[in-house]
Amino acid sequence: MSGTRIEKDSFGPIEVPADRLWGAQTERSRRFFRISGERMPLAVLHALTLVKKAAAAVNAQLGLLDGAKAEAIQRAAQEVLDGKHDEEFPLVVWQTGSGTQSNMNVNEVLANRASELLGGERGPKRLVHPNDDVNLGQSSNDVFPTAMHIAAARALHDDVLPAVQRLAATLAAKQAA
Repeated sequence: MSGTRIEKDSFGPIEVPADRLWGAQTERSRRFFRISGERMPLAVLHALTLVKKAAAAVNAQLGLLDGAKAEAIQRAAQEVLDGKHDEEFPLVVWQTGSGTQSNMNVNEVLANRASELLGGERGPKRLVHPNDDVNLGQSSNDVFPTAMHIAAARALHDDVLPAVQRLAATLAAKQAA
C-alpha cells in the first residue's frame, strides 16, 4: 500500500501515510514535534497496550463496549504485544507530562487494526473508534502513569532481579573459591 489517506482531528484534515496504522493525531505530532530522535520506549508502549487490552475486556464485561469490538481490540493489542507493529509507534519521548500523544498513538493503532480484524478499513471509515472505543473510560492522566509503573515492574522482574541474582551467585562463587 502506498500513498496517503486523509484523516481529520480537531485541527482539521491531515494526510496520513496509507500504509500506517496510526491516525491524524499521531501524524500531526510526528510532523510538528520533531524535537529529538529519542523514541518512546517500546516497553512503555507495550505496557500502555496491555492497559488498553484489559480496559477493552472490562468495558465489554460492563456492557459498555460491543463484544465484537472488544475482542478485536484485544486481538490487535496482542499483535502489538507480540511485536508485530512496533514500527507503528514513531513518536519521540519528549511529550506532554501525561503522555497524551503516545496514548493517542496506541489508541489509533489499535482502532485501525481492530477495524481491519472486523473486516473494515483503517482511516476515517474505521469500525472501531480510537477515543470512543479503545480509550473508553480512560484518561491519559491515569493510563500513562499506570503504563510507566507496569513497564518499570516488568523491567525489574525481567532484567534487574535476574542480573542481581547472577551477580550474587558470581560473588558467592568467588567467595567460596
